Amino acid sequence: MTTQTTTTAAVLREQGGALSLETVDVARPGKGEVLVRMVGVGICHTDLGVIAAPAEGQLPIVLGHEGSGIVEAVGDGVSTVKAGDRVALSYASCGHCDICDRGLPMHCREFIGRNLVGARVDGTSPLSVDGDPVLGAWFGQSSWSGLSITNERNCVVVGDDVPLELLGPLGCGIQTGAGAVLNTLAPEPGSSIAVFAVGSVGLAAVLAAQAADCGAIIAVDIDDARLERARELGATHTVNSAQVDAAQAIVEITDGLGAQYSVDCIGLPDAVRAALECLQTPGVCASVGFQGLPNEIAIDQGHLLFGRTLIGVIEGDAVPQEFVPRMLDLYRQGRFPFDDLITPYPFTSINEALDDVHHGKVTKAVLTFE
Repeated sequence: MTTQTTTTAAVLREQGGALSLETVDVARPGKGEVLVRMVGVGICHTDLGVIAAPAEGQLPIVLGHEGSGIVEAVGDGVSTVKAGDRVALSYASCGHCDICDRGLPMHCREFIGRNLVGARVDGTSPLSVDGDPVLGAWFGQSSWSGLSITNERNCVVVGDDVPLELLGPLGCGIQTGAGAVLNTLAPEPGSSIAVFAVGSVGLAAVLAAQAADCGAIIAVDIDDARLERARELGATHTVNSAQVDAAQAIVEITDGLGAQYSVDCIGLPDAVRAALECLQTPGVCASVGFQGLPNEIAIDQGHLLFGRTLIGVIEGDAVPQEFVPRMLDLYRQGRFPFDDLITPYPFTSINEALDDVHHGKVTKAVLTFE
């Protein structure tokens, strides 16, 4: 393999602008790195946030962090994947800090630097155009590109009996919603759960609640079409929070007790508060929604004092190499039909797909490569 190769990538060069499909140079994988030829990649609202408001020095950048593909080559020291492996890509972690050593890579001491900047931790990038660097390590993968330089810790080897082009979202958005239920809350069969905001993450939580054999699965949103979709995917009840007091409605649905569990998938202050107040005691709310920083929320401390718990969750509290296979096993059993959330688009239609996601026309867009 030469020192670099080329591919087509979607590059963001100006705030709020359309992405340009450009020929980019891709460096040879370095120590611990893996070159992956992309087959599919999802669009996540975290990507949309950067398009709308990139940080200073964050342009130009190749985004995308829900990739799946086939390993083309590996760098020195890589032992967990090899050329030809089919992989889904998830978030990056260092693997050597005290938190990673405790088996909690989602809380890695270097999480922000490895995921939310766009460069490698040493400030370099594997991508360039005409010798000028383009940030290409977003979430350690920058997978809106025909080729991605990633790290072996991002890679999860998957079987050949699953639709590879659709697996990328298992590494972030779907993992986040499903993991909040199956990992963080771990509800008992027959227990009640409320899911606030049923976009792609919330619907993944609904699917996971059904897989966990929850009893009452209550979907909360302000959009009747999304609520109807939640019913199709397993919600037993729906609440339009634009029309009624959601917390009170959930208490009534649960025979005056309140839900045992809830998931906040949007992070708006009113939604977080309702997701806490709808609980019985004891009860647990997992908050995965994010509205940027700062995002101040006022809650009645009494709800905590008398046995309710509010916990923040990132990446579904998931270790990807363990949780992605778990989701795929549930999928094979027909208990986690995550592919029902996905609308595919050709990679060349990325700007159309972004617009459809922004306007809520699709639940989860996945870009596919020929």
